[in-house]
Amino acid sequence: MASRSTESNDAITRGTGNVFADLGFPDAAERQAKLRLAYALNRVLDGRALSQAEAAKVLGLTQPKVSALRNYKLAGFSVERLMNLLTALDQDVEIVIRKKPRYRKAARISVVAA
Repeated sequence: MASRSTESNDAITRGTGNVFADLGFPDAAERQAKLRLAYALNRVLDGRALSQAEAAKVLGLTQPKVSALRNYKLAGFSVERLMNLLTALDQDVEIVIRKKPRYRKAARISVVAA
C-alpha cells in the first residue's frame, strides 16, 4: 500500500468566480449572466410549483422551451429574453451601471438575485 505524502506538488489556482472564464469561453460574461438569470427563473417556477405546461402558458413559451430552461440548456435564450421571462413572472429586473473600482483591471457584468 502506497503512503500518501502530506506535501503536494499540485498548484492550486483560485478561480475568477466565473467558471466559464476559468474554462476559457470567449463569451464568459454573457454565459454567466444567462445562467444566473435562468437560476432566478427556476427558483420562481419552483416556488410556484408550476408544471412545465403551466409555466409555458404563463411565459408564452412552448413546453420544450420550458424544459430547456429548467435544464439550463440556454443556447436558445438571450439575456434580454431571460429578463423578459422574469418580468412575466412578476419579478422586477434592475440594471445598474457604475464605474469599476480602480483595483480591478477590467469592468465586468454581474447578475445578482435578491
